[in-house]
Order: sequence, then structure tokens, then C-alpha cells
Amino acid sequence: MHPGNLKIEDFTYKLPEHKIALFPKEERDLSRLLVYKNRQITEDIYYNINNYLPENSMLFFNKTKVINARLLFKKQSGSIIEIFCLNPDKKYGDINNALSVKKQVEWECLVGGAGKWKNDLVLELKNEFPDFTLFATLKEKLAKGTYLINIECTDPHLTFAEILNFAGKIPLPPYLNRKEDKSDIENYQTIFAQNEGSVAAPTAGLHFTERILNKLPLQNICTHFVTLHVGAGTFMPVKSDTMQGHTMHTEWIEVNLTTIEKLLQELNQKIIAVGTTSLRTIESLYWIGMKLHQGLPLDIIAVSQWDAYKIEDTISVKSALDAIINYLYTNKLDKLITQTQLLICPGYQFKIVKGLVTNFHQPKSTLLLLVAAFIGTDWKNIYNYALENDFRFLSYGDGCLLLPDN
Repeated sequence: MHPGNLKIEDFTYKLPEHKIALFPKEERDLSRLLVYKNRQITEDIYYNINNYLPENSMLFFNKTKVINARLLFKKQSGSIIEIFCLNPDKKYGDINNALSVKKQVEWECLVGGAGKWKNDLVLELKNEFPDFTLFATLKEKLAKGTYLINIECTDPHLTFAEILNFAGKIPLPPYLNRKEDKSDIENYQTIFAQNEGSVAAPTAGLHFTERILNKLPLQNICTHFVTLHVGAGTFMPVKSDTMQGHTMHTEWIEVNLTTIEKLLQELNQKIIAVGTTSLRTIESLYWIGMKLHQGLPLDIIAVSQWDAYKIEDTISVKSALDAIINYLYTNKLDKLITQTQLLICPGYQFKIVKGLVTNFHQPKSTLLLLVAAFIGTDWKNIYNYALENDFRFLSYGDGCLLLPDN
């Protein structure tokens, strides 16, 4: 069956509100860890995850950094209009360029209270420390309820990244249904967050601490980093009856040339992704390499939603990675920066990743579909076990290590 015919009703479960973690554990690595190995379920805490990881494996983390994507503008009447910055306008090429722009920038945004915003109305946001004012103008209505917004700053020396850092608010997941807390400034970032651009945290990585990372080399487990800037689409449930009617969100990815070369050298090792974002990034590499090998155009969206189900996988992973490496050397690039829309759901054949560390995800979400693709129908047993044994769910909750081939 083509994945487009999958019914989303087959990938749901009842999630009581009290199972959703509103705040993380005080010590990250004391979160509970469900281990799925040899088709058996056991449990422990994240601090001991090294005891369950295969020796000589490669652990891939997402080092994206969450930006303060929510800007609260005021109308003259005093009412608030929230602008949620999703993606920069395409003219900037990539998110790094857009965040470095000064004075004036255009972003695709969600707008809370858009019905109260007339096209000719300029909104203002005054910031005290440092002292500057932002002006927002509604330029164009886009698809899916988003808008192209022009944002200008009175301080010409500030980059847009700095503006968001000073004036923006933390984009907590909507299902937490609470205001941001001071503790979220630190709690909603991984300890290795570096590349700004996400509007949601790569939550599997939130459990990892320096004391965990320090134990990994003792078992010859090496760590590597990729970047996928998580978009707000990760929170959107699938509303269509089948996957054919759902449009997968597109996200920016960034992988260094040296990381791809190291991955190529160690393909015989167990490749484990920390988080669905790391997994999507690594798996996308195969399809990018496939396109390059076949001479297909590498558009801004390098991997489209259905590529993995319509492009024949005629080459090895080694050949695919070789094609990317050759492409980067030919174009004198030290990193691959592009976008992926890859939808991973039951029917997908994994090319590189053999293990996954992840949180417990929302019903009817593309993240749950990914888990179901990775371990099959046993996802139901895992989620039932977690519910019956009081595991904490979603972004600030507990998580699991999935090793289906062990």
C-alpha cells in the first residue's frame, strides 16, 4: 500500500492531559527511559543510557538553537497582536542569512489576532533594554493561514537574531497551555544548542547532560552533530483522513562536509539518531545523494514529501554519500545547506539510521508515524506501557531508546 493511503485514525491513542509534562525534571538526565530492544521493553533513566547503546556506535545530535520567535506588538487601542516568526522570505537563501540581516527583514509568520490587523496599519513594539522600536507591516497573505510580514528596527546595528533575542518570547509548544517561565530560557534548549533557527526544541536532546556525554567514549561511542531547524509544523496534527491529503512541513538542514565524510567512513557501525529531527536529516542525505547521482536538479527543497516512495533507490548508501561529498568539493562548499520535506511513515525503508532516541509524541502526528515506520506495530505496545506506567509525555516528558534490530 502506498503511504499516501495510510489512515491517520490507525495512528492515534488516548492521551490524558495529566500525562503531559508541563515542566522538565529538575535534573535532565534523571528523566525515565523506556528501552525497546530485542522486541522487549525495559526501563531505566537517561543517565544510564550508555549501558544500552551498542559499543562502537555513532550518536547523532541536532545542535539547532531555539530562537525567541514570538513578538508581541501593540495596536494604538492597546490590544496585542502576536507575530510568530516561522521562516524567512525565500530571497534570503537560507535562515542563517536572514538572521544576520539588519534594519529591515521579511518573514513568513503566523499572526494571532490577524482579523484585527488592517492592511495599512503599522504595529509597534518598544523594547527598553536596549532601547529600540520595531515596526511591523502586513505585506501579503500566504498559504495555510500565514502572512509575509515586513519588520523594521530603529537601531540599524542590530541583526534580526539579536532583535529576537532582546524582544522575542520563547515559543513553547501550544499543548503546554501555559505562559513561559524564566526557567524555560534554559530548559527549552539542549546543552549543545548552537545554530539559531528553530521555533521548537529538538526535545530528545533535552535529556542529555555533560555527565552522560562524558561516559560515552568509555564504550567507544562517538558523538556527531547535524542541524535541522525545527518548524512549527512539527506540532500540527494530521487533519486529513489519509496521508495523501497532508502536506508535510519543510525544514532547513545543515550538515558539515567533515560529518558526511565521517559517516561514510563508519557506515558499518550502528548509527543512532537522537531525535526525529536528527533522523530525518540523516535519512535525507541518502535521497539528496541519490538525486545528485542521477543528475536530478537539487532545488532549495532538496527532498520532497514523496521522493522516498517514487524515486527508485538504485544505489548504495556509500554511493549516495560519495555523490554529496563530490558535489561539495566541486562547488567548494564546506557544508550542505538545504531543505527537506521528507515524510517518514510506515512503508519507508530506512537507509542509514539503526537506532532512535525520542520522546513520546502526540496522537495523529507525523512524529508518531515516523516511530511506527521505525519499529512497526510495536509502537502501540510501547505507548500502552508508557501510559500504564506513568511515563511523562511530549516535549518536557520522558523518552525511549528504540533498537529494533537488536
